[in-house]
Amino acid sequence: MSLGKAGVHARRQTAGKTQSAGQTAAEICAEDGLRLVTRTHAMQTPVLVLNASYEPINICGARRALVLVLKGVARTEEEQGTELHSARVRMAMPSVIRLLEYRRIPHQTRALSRKNILLRDRNTCQYCGVVLPSAELTLDHVVPRSRGGLSTWENLVAACHSCNRRKGNHLLPEIDHMKLLREPRPFTLHTSRHIMRMIGHSDQKWRKYLYY
Repeated sequence: MSLGKAGVHARRQTAGKTQSAGQTAAEICAEDGLRLVTRTHAMQTPVLVLNASYEPINICGARRALVLVLKGVARTEEEQGTELHSARVRMAMPSVIRLLEYRRIPHQTRALSRKNILLRDRNTCQYCGVVLPSAELTLDHVVPRSRGGLSTWENLVAACHSCNRRKGNHLLPEIDHMKLLREPRPFTLHTSRHIMRMIGHSDQKWRKYLYY
């Protein structure tokens, strides 16, 4: 299974062969015949990303984490228990990785996007409280754009289709029994860490890094 094009800056010896700097992750996998021994969804499982100081800073997919490890940008601190392997090479799928160089993380760590709004709101309609898959949620402008509302963290919320249709082009005070569950706020580092704790609360491999 291809892991994407990512330069590998370290030299590796594999069964008498030298893999040179600049060789891509995809070339390594093709050469060694690497494949998942478990279902392919393992490539999408969440991986906790630590700064060089062991401070948790992000969550990424296993595919992205593996590329970072292959590039020499990060190292695996905890393993999932699944593997990529061939007759010659075995590579453990990471559960927690740590960056090898310290990265300064600004207070605002997330771009304004549909994905991050839904993540901030925990896939919960901010009007009725129903939790839905991302594909079944919409974004709603609390103050409609036609009435001067902007596309900002403070004016965008997750909403189910039913609530979005009901609200329409109205302001909340104009609709009976409709209000926000919580005031929308920017996605801060504090928000990000709270989500990390929610996602990793049942994983003992994450817990020791999340200040439990």
